Amino acid sequence: MSFRLVRQSKFRHVYGTCLKREQCFDNIRVSKASWDSTFCAVNPKFCAIIVESGGGGAFIVLPLSKLNKDEAFLAGRIAADYPLVGGHKGPVLDIAWDPFNDNVIASGSDDCVVKIWQIPEYGLVTTLTESVVEFGWF
Repeated sequence: MSFRLVRQSKFRHVYGTCLKREQCFDNIRVSKASWDSTFCAVNPKFCAIIVESGGGGAFIVLPLSKLNKDEAFLAGRIAADYPLVGGHKGPVLDIAWDPFNDNVIASGSDDCVVKIWQIPEYGLVTTLTESVVEFGWF
């Protein structure tokens, strides 16, 4: 008869703490269409989240810092009319940032189209509907 030794984790006394409400994003309608994707993509400048939208697919791009470098990490309640990146005819299934350019993001949709978007330097001011490049079945 053999006995197994179970090693104890060196992290057994490490506990996490929840963020406070004022440090979180609130009022984001996360999509229910993309069940096998990660719903969001983050790079050093922006956080993109796939959201519910009527008449097609869209995602929201949130800047992670304000223009004023003293106030890092823009958080709180997101307005219902916050600008979106939307131009797909079907629900957006996945998004991914360009690893070499923090302002470029790709989105893939249920309508078999992949679009490449150029996000302005300090985030969106109005809804973005025109992509830079579009790949798909035409």
